[in-house]
Amino acid sequence: MLPLLQINDLVLSFQSAEGRLPALKGISLTVNAGEMLAVVGESGSGKSVTALSILQLLPARTASIEGGQIFFSSDGVNAVNLPDLGKKQLRSLRGNRIGMIFQEPMTSLNPVMTCGVQVMEPLKLHRKLNNREARREVLQLFEKVRLPDPEILFDKYPHQLSGGQKQRVMIAMAISCKPDLLICDEPTTALDVTVQKTILELLQDLRKSENMGMVFITHDLGLVADVADRAVVMYQGSIVESGQVGNLFSNPQHPYTRGLLLCRPVLHQKGERLPVVSDFLNGAHEKAGRTDSGAVILQRPDEMFGPVDRAPNSEKDGGALIRVKNLDIWYSSGKTWLGREKHWVKAVQDVSFDVMAGETLGLVGESGCGITTLGRALLRLNKPNGGSIRYAGLDLLAMPDRRLRPFRKNIQIVFQDPYSSLNPRLMIGPALAEPLRIHAASMNRSQRRQKVVELLQKVDLRPEHYNRYPHEFSGGQRQRIVIARALTLNPDFVVFDESVSALDVSVQAQVLNLINDLKREFGFTAVFISHDLSVIRYLCDRVMVMEKGRIVETGNAEAIYRNPKTDYTKTLIDAIPGKGMVNSR
Repeated sequence: MLPLLQINDLVLSFQSAEGRLPALKGISLTVNAGEMLAVVGESGSGKSVTALSILQLLPARTASIEGGQIFFSSDGVNAVNLPDLGKKQLRSLRGNRIGMIFQEPMTSLNPVMTCGVQVMEPLKLHRKLNNREARREVLQLFEKVRLPDPEILFDKYPHQLSGGQKQRVMIAMAISCKPDLLICDEPTTALDVTVQKTILELLQDLRKSENMGMVFITHDLGLVADVADRAVVMYQGSIVESGQVGNLFSNPQHPYTRGLLLCRPVLHQKGERLPVVSDFLNGAHEKAGRTDSGAVILQRPDEMFGPVDRAPNSEKDGGALIRVKNLDIWYSSGKTWLGREKHWVKAVQDVSFDVMAGETLGLVGESGCGITTLGRALLRLNKPNGGSIRYAGLDLLAMPDRRLRPFRKNIQIVFQDPYSSLNPRLMIGPALAEPLRIHAASMNRSQRRQKVVELLQKVDLRPEHYNRYPHEFSGGQRQRIVIARALTLNPDFVVFDESVSALDVSVQAQVLNLINDLKREFGFTAVFISHDLSVIRYLCDRVMVMEKGRIVETGNAEAIYRNPKTDYTKTLIDAIPGKGMVNSR
């Protein structure tokens, strides 16, 4: 019986100003019906290019298949070579026999069409359903992917949905015609760990109930441990290792695979320098984390904790830098035709806590729990409805704008999306020099440039990056740039808002190491916001867990991670990808 998908020695390149650049170098893999194959690697390894080549969605003007075949067989008897098919034949397969969940649902969904109408389209095109039949089928699909209130969501536009809801709409669209093969390209990137777990469980249910073959693309080997049967590891356009998931974890053969496994923060103590993939490729960690037999040791989190250290307190650090008392932040959901508020959303409710000088406080919870709203309020970027925020004894909420502007040099924020927080028309050097121009008027242009160059070097960038634009940098580099900008004025307090959520595991390790290094050098107090308790545990002294706008648990990071008191915190910990994996010795 033929495999559902078989790729043989696929070679692909892209045309560029420097000539043809190889993207895939002899890729070979198979996927059987009902099987999930994970394709793992960092950004730029060739994962998404492989997925797009299957559906022939790469730009014909620049992408060229120079060798190999991509065979697809829906019945196990007859196979077609996808690159040989014409446009009409490909159209009959796309969305019908082969579905795809794209990485970013917001850019994949049409912003001017309601979600229901978009999911109806493949049903009408491939299954020839009329409007009434297609609508009924869409509502059933929305229930199947566990979307709340399908009737209401049917008429909503993509921007009105949360990230997890948009991803589930994409899944509903991809499975609407019951495809034989489903390609999932980073379907859980930047999602809450709980939403991520829900989507993974959904994919597993679909695989079993519909006998779908699946290609699951990810950079996180922790996810692979939870969902996949087999895995291939890609590096620079080549497959460097493949095999059953259990064997891959128990005895990885390639240094790149070992690097991807061991750079995850869940496997390391707080403050311990995280290894990165390059360390393994150059042999620096050849024996790190390995037994005498060569097997990688991946311990359960509850087996690896040492003594619980005391978090910073007033006795040690000289008091609280920030005191928050009874804070309330409400948002209006809209107004009636008479101008009255329809409903108030209570984003933050009666929250009180202190941030000690010199500590790193972690705020953790699902999207919508209020952590980002609270973090922005600490910098007075949104206005509370009640309560108080005192910074070094000063009442921030009572401070007039004319006093607040010069005060802002002491408090900074690193936003979740570095690209949208950088001016695309402004080069990096002038962007970093702007705070100096406003708050350090005594510095001349040469002094500002020197200061910026020094900051770039501190975040592992080079002086020649000064005159480059944001789009010329990778995601990890942009994240380091916005961290440098936040530190330009040597602030006392920095808020990190989901600063590593969308990064590759190796790039994430680099940024976390950088934050630890900079904190030791500059001595700032920090609040780190994340939905991932493994990152919070690694980076922070104390943790506050928020649910529905309220603090439900507070304490030492290690203690909470090891012994959570509330069911909600236990749910967040249980949702960490690959948390329970233990490799054989």
